Amino acid sequence: MTSSSDVLPPSRTGAGLTLRAATLGRPGAPALEGVDLDIAPGEILTVVGPSGCGKSTLLRTLAGLLPTLAGTVEQDGRPLNGPAADRALVFQEDALLPWRSLRANVELPLAIKGFPRTERRSQADAWLDRVGLADRTRHLPHRVSGGQRQRAQLARALAAGPSTVLMDEPFGALDAQTRAGMQDLLVEVLHGTGATVVFVTHDVDEALYLGDRLALLGTGRLLAVRDVPRPRDRAAHADPARLALRRDVLSSLGS
Repeated sequence: MTSSSDVLPPSRTGAGLTLRAATLGRPGAPALEGVDLDIAPGEILTVVGPSGCGKSTLLRTLAGLLPTLAGTVEQDGRPLNGPAADRALVFQEDALLPWRSLRANVELPLAIKGFPRTERRSQADAWLDRVGLADRTRHLPHRVSGGQRQRAQLARALAAGPSTVLMDEPFGALDAQTRAGMQDLLVEVLHGTGATVVFVTHDVDEALYLGDRLALLGTGRLLAVRDVPRPRDRAAHADPARLALRRDVLSSLGS
């Protein structure tokens, strides 16, 4: 791939996200209660927990799609009161518009922000190049593989320079080899963006590989937030500190 750093958006500071005594969910059916959590600007926080524990509810609250039932949620010290253009969402289903080319899909958030057409195109092409899709820019989503669609979705999420990227099991439907490649790609393309990332997953090993810290949810509550040993290296899977954390997380999950 050719270098495209000259046309990519400049690095920016990620958002700091804070929850205090927060009850999250829908009226009459709270999913999480009493959540106190600080998410530092620029970190990757992975979130794991059993099915139905509130992982997606937490993510949708941080996206501004669900109001808090009690307590507070803030971004950079200000109340988070609804969706905002500087928070990007990435789901397991790629959610690309099927009638738009990959380039046109990546251009979409830039168009919403009012970028001129020529700048939209150069930014979209630069991001598609960065995620390895320079030769697929004109393809419709159904003409490329699931992994390539997720690459395009990642490019679309990052193209407009969001301060926060919220990811809900984005690689869950991919085969093991493609999933590992997407994990590596995510770390690579996030480097230098400054974005804060909250990444929900069922996969403990994925959470340990990607996360700077790991938030462990139990039924209805936040159990713990743990630092993840570094360096981020697949060959370090036998590191004693990493193994101990993995055992603790799996024990808490009842696995």
